Amino acid sequence: MDWTAIPYFLAAVRAGTLRGAAQATGATHATVKRHIEVLENSYGVQLFRRTRRGMELTSAGRDLLPVVEEAEMKVMEARKRVQGLDKEETGVVRFSTTGTLVYEIISPILARFSKSFPEIDLEIHVSDRFEDINRLQTDVSLRFAHDVQDDVTARKFYPMALIPMASREYLEKALPISGPQGEGLNWIGWDKAERNPEWLQSTAFPAAEVRHATTDPVLQLGLARQGLGMINSSVYFATIYPELIPVPGAAPVLDRNLWLLFHSELRRTVRVRRFIDFMSKELIALKPLLQAGMID
Repeated sequence: MDWTAIPYFLAAVRAGTLRGAAQATGATHATVKRHIEVLENSYGVQLFRRTRRGMELTSAGRDLLPVVEEAEMKVMEARKRVQGLDKEETGVVRFSTTGTLVYEIISPILARFSKSFPEIDLEIHVSDRFEDINRLQTDVSLRFAHDVQDDVTARKFYPMALIPMASREYLEKALPISGPQGEGLNWIGWDKAERNPEWLQSTAFPAAEVRHATTDPVLQLGLARQGLGMINSSVYFATIYPELIPVPGAAPVLDRNLWLLFHSELRRTVRVRRFIDFMSKELIALKPLLQAGMID
């Protein structure tokens, strides 16, 4: 209660009238009067005498004034210190993204950012769950989605190209005896183990069986590299894992878009702005690799 009323007390001291205090604080005459009365009731003393010349401090008001002015200075110093941090390339940026993206595609970008801005620390959360930016669970989030419904500021980049791929060894053994719809081939599943999930029908090989399942994209890549079956993943992975190759006859398909999400207010913070701009530039440069084989 005291903290709420003190700015009105100081405004009245400096202006000398309720009207002047109202103009200084952007409040009404009645609001200033009410806050001063609340402060007086809280302390149990009268702080002002109303005279023809305006408002004059009582002895209690004169005793209170230097203490309140000192508190005001400390608050102003604290504000300057915090605002100063937000104007410098230092501090922590909380970043979240999915495991599908972060390990091979985004981690080199994060390393380059850290070298460019050594005083900015990154707090990285890897999850397929959308963290709440409005509730400040994260500062910046990179997502792979068809659309974004959250009430946040979003930069939409481009869709990633996906293609069925498997290890060269697996395809050399399984492809010659497979059917045109994928009979005799195996998919490595996502989430839970089920032989004929709904998503199977929208793939290039709807007659293939789904064997094994994991929600970990890195493990899914690892299983494919070990020859357990096909995965539908970014064309980019075929360029960094030589043992993985696109399934012959399968064409890349543009899937969900890359989105960079952040709170509009945090965009004003220098360290966050530097991260957003750096990440945006790097993602744009990655487009040829993440859409390899596609025509714009």
